[in-house]
Amino acid sequence: MAVTINTLRERKQNNETFSVLTAYDATFAQLISEAGVDVMLIGDSLGMVLQGNDSTLPVTMEEMCYHTRAVAKGNRGALIMADMPFMSYGTTAAALDNAAALMRAGAQALKLEGADWMKDTIHALSQRGVPVCAHLGLTPQFVNKFGGYKVQGRSDAQADAMVEHARLLVDAGADVILLECVPAALAKRITESVDAPVIGIGAGPDTDGQVLVMHDMLGANTGRTPRFVKNFLAEAASIQGAFEAYVAAVRDRRFPAEEHTFKS
Repeated sequence: MAVTINTLRERKQNNETFSVLTAYDATFAQLISEAGVDVMLIGDSLGMVLQGNDSTLPVTMEEMCYHTRAVAKGNRGALIMADMPFMSYGTTAAALDNAAALMRAGAQALKLEGADWMKDTIHALSQRGVPVCAHLGLTPQFVNKFGGYKVQGRSDAQADAMVEHARLLVDAGADVILLECVPAALAKRITESVDAPVIGIGAGPDTDGQVLVMHDMLGANTGRTPRFVKNFLAEAASIQGAFEAYVAAVRDRRFPAEEHTFKS
């Protein structure tokens, strides 16, 4: 049975976790979905892991649509979520046009990075039938504003603001929240504060779902390995086995472990 937004809501209600993994082409999409991964994310991370850029900013809408079409062809029942790339949702009008292109390419949900300023755009997308994931915390499209890739929400003021932003965006129509590189205690607080499913990456063990970049969890990382990454291929006999091990570790709440989390 195909995974839908309703599936993720039911997992949260039943206190069951779900797995998310990035995918960029048809071959890996088939392997990932057949391994039981619930959500495949066509991430603008492709700008770094596929294109060799030092950030996600150069990725274009045309490239996101291309990879979304490829992943959709290989999919075997996972929910397909796609990133809206840098400045593709700078205005609500632009967001609607670009969302239409990604949904036509095969996306079933879209992810936007930002904070409370996205509420009007999320509301407009939701009203028009587009499921939305709101990405909070370390938002890579804001790397120049942040001055680097840094853990977010460590001060009380930042943490309170992030909780409030999550609530506002869910009220505006966000179906899912994604938290990247935030202290585990804050991620737990946000997960308990909203009805929408919450996905974590570097956000501790208490979120409803977990996501990793495929290349990272296969050990194909040419730079510094982030704290929240585990190499699942190291203990598996095959790439497919690594995907299956990841699904099982998330389902059984063995991943992320203490060594993969950030403190306040």
